[in-house]
Amino acid sequence: MHLRTRLKHLALACAAVAVVTATAPGPAVADPGGRDHRPSDRGLSAVIRYTEYGIPHIVARSYPDLGFGTGWAQAADQVCVLADGFLTVNGDRSRHFGPEAAPDGSLSSAATNLSSDLYFRGVKDAGTVEGLLATPAPAGPGHDVKELMRGWAAGYNAWLRGNRITDPACAGADWVRPVTALDVARRSFAVSVLGGQGRAVDGITAARPPAAAGAGTAPGAAGTAPGAGEAGGSGEGPDPERTAEAARALFAPENATMGSNAVAFSGATTANGRGLLLGNPHYPWQGGRRFWQSQQTIPGELNVSGASLLGTAVVNIGFNDRVAWSHTVATGVPLNLHQLALVPGDPTAYLVDGRPERMTERRVTVAVKDGTPVSRTQWWTRYGPVVGGLGPQLPLPWTTTTAYALNDPNAANLRGSDTALGFGKARSTRDLSEVLRRTQGLPWVNTVAADSSGRSLFTQAQVLPRITDDLAARCSTPLGRVTYPASGVAVLDGSRAECGLGSDPDAVQPGVFGPARMPVLRDTPYVVNSNDSAWLTHAERPLTGYERVFGTIGTQRSPRTRGGVEDVAAMAARGGLRVADLQRQQFANRAPIGDLAAADVARACPAALPDDTEACRVIGAWDRTMNTDSRGALLFDRFWRRFTATVPSAQQWQVPFSAADPVRTPHTVNTGAAGFAKALGDAVAELRAAGIALDAPLGAHQFVVRNGQRIPVGGGTESLGVWNKTEPVWNAAGGGYTEVAHGTSHVQAVGWDGGRCPVARTLLSYSQSSNPASPHHADQTRLYAGGRWVTSRFCEKDILSSPALRVVVVRG
Repeated sequence: MHLRTRLKHLALACAAVAVVTATAPGPAVADPGGRDHRPSDRGLSAVIRYTEYGIPHIVARSYPDLGFGTGWAQAADQVCVLADGFLTVNGDRSRHFGPEAAPDGSLSSAATNLSSDLYFRGVKDAGTVEGLLATPAPAGPGHDVKELMRGWAAGYNAWLRGNRITDPACAGADWVRPVTALDVARRSFAVSVLGGQGRAVDGITAARPPAAAGAGTAPGAAGTAPGAGEAGGSGEGPDPERTAEAARALFAPENATMGSNAVAFSGATTANGRGLLLGNPHYPWQGGRRFWQSQQTIPGELNVSGASLLGTAVVNIGFNDRVAWSHTVATGVPLNLHQLALVPGDPTAYLVDGRPERMTERRVTVAVKDGTPVSRTQWWTRYGPVVGGLGPQLPLPWTTTTAYALNDPNAANLRGSDTALGFGKARSTRDLSEVLRRTQGLPWVNTVAADSSGRSLFTQAQVLPRITDDLAARCSTPLGRVTYPASGVAVLDGSRAECGLGSDPDAVQPGVFGPARMPVLRDTPYVVNSNDSAWLTHAERPLTGYERVFGTIGTQRSPRTRGGVEDVAAMAARGGLRVADLQRQQFANRAPIGDLAAADVARACPAALPDDTEACRVIGAWDRTMNTDSRGALLFDRFWRRFTATVPSAQQWQVPFSAADPVRTPHTVNTGAAGFAKALGDAVAELRAAGIALDAPLGAHQFVVRNGQRIPVGGGTESLGVWNKTEPVWNAAGGGYTEVAHGTSHVQAVGWDGGRCPVARTLLSYSQSSNPASPHHADQTRLYAGGRWVTSRFCEKDILSSPALRVVVVRG
């Protein structure tokens, strides 16, 4: 009560106060089930204190109120991105943008709006999310999370009613509409299945049975016949070796559009015996998978600061006064396939233990802009949907004898927000472990954490299909016997009931691993992950004993993992660590591949380019960093991309990988490899043709443009192994790398000093708002360019003393 009274007095007295009162609830919003959901915001309210860089500190008296304030504040910064995502999960993109245009890829892998709509409209028609919301906890979401979702929708709608949209991306658009709590839950569902059904949307929506004599159902109506690229036919099955390599590439960290680094140091390494955490997620810089910063407070109940994925009502990555955590995209494969033996003469029925089972038809109709509605049939089995492939490189043909069904256990997991909320309330890494045991809600990430008592934690607590190595050995089809060891993608014999996934006694849903089987490492001097498997979480205490579906053991690590382990192991050995050391690690911009390869390349350069002494000099003089003032970095980067793309990995190094020395091997570039000289010569020619000097500083040609101004960006690519990852977009005509596709996003360096407030520095590389009219469209991007940080204002005294303080009271 004292806090609320003080805030009320502050709101009345402060000249910077803006009071925003939402109007009464508007017209009812119809949902596909024929029910009406009135956005109920009567009586909801929150106080939002904005500090530097537009970071909101949201205070509320209950979970619905907290959701209300969070939805209102997210809409203020990101209304167009949010509205676009709600179109996606409601299957309405084709109605507004046409069927052939492409979504932004943030909520699925769909190549076109039509494919996206067919999938998400199918989810709606089946009532999938409604069923999950109705499932009692712990298998379903808890009461507090559902109340947060309800409040979030009401807050978003209140902002829409009371404000004019200035973002040109959707100003005046008829597709910006009120939402319901069900829409918020649908968005959470989409995030949960990103690694499973979301990865296979095109394969699910395009799968067609082949024409066959006596077939039970063969689509033939207008608008339903297979089109270009759609699966269906009577040819041979997939080639095992090619499919295994395609599956490996599909799940390889180096090909992902998301990743992360995170390191936690225990008190044994720090200056004061308390823990330290550095979280560095690598997420897209545009679209619906952006992070958004806030602090959420319910006095006496919750007080957490950090970053939320857009459209979520909880802090996903963050800290409080006792514990801090981050996530890294994990190597666990969150799907598997079941190979179906089809009933002769009927490709829409399959055999299980000799008995036929009919597939279930889901007829889905999608409205299309300036055209007639499009109808398609999806085919579902006891295992999940029939899928015609996992992307264009991994076809899974539906023949007269065989089809493939996709199992995605996260299609029954709407618990991710429960996990995040539990983390926000935790007081230690032990509490985090208990939250993970209780909620089991993380679909595709690891957790790295530290606490004020000096403890560290790594755990790969994912929701994964319960594929044991024993099950794979007993039940893999000939295809699965190749794909599983190569990629972790199991292909099981769907004709045998004994090849079902079974259940662990400590799992909250059937067919997944229980917590006891998860890789975990506690209280070592450091734990670190850079999107490789759990094996080298601590180089001297490797984790083993987990099933192949979690990731590999004893295999070559990525350059980023190798460089990260080198750096953090050296930091831990040095000891006396503070938050400032984490900040230095984040922006060191060391290129581990430069340290390994640049000297070899410089020595071989005169023979490869006998008439180009300048290029050889530039590479030799490069400082092996990807700082904006680094000269030679761009040339080496362009060369290394070509070299690794054209020279097979087994031929790139003279000294091969050794599991006995995984951090230092492989090494010594094979400069005699066919393709080495050409890669070097082509990189030189490319830069000169673009008018770029070979020794130009990196920042002159690696930048983003915001409101007409160039902002130089440091950091480097996955292939160079740079901790501060930047995957930029090459545009030679525009001057080099002119945008960032994905990379460093929300960074937090967190520790404790014994006081009531955590010692935290944060940074949101792309800033809070995607609206170019916002003052917070690029302010943190400029900080990022200069390697500067935001000092977190967590405690009341720090929030109220902010020179940028602006208080907004929002009411329904």
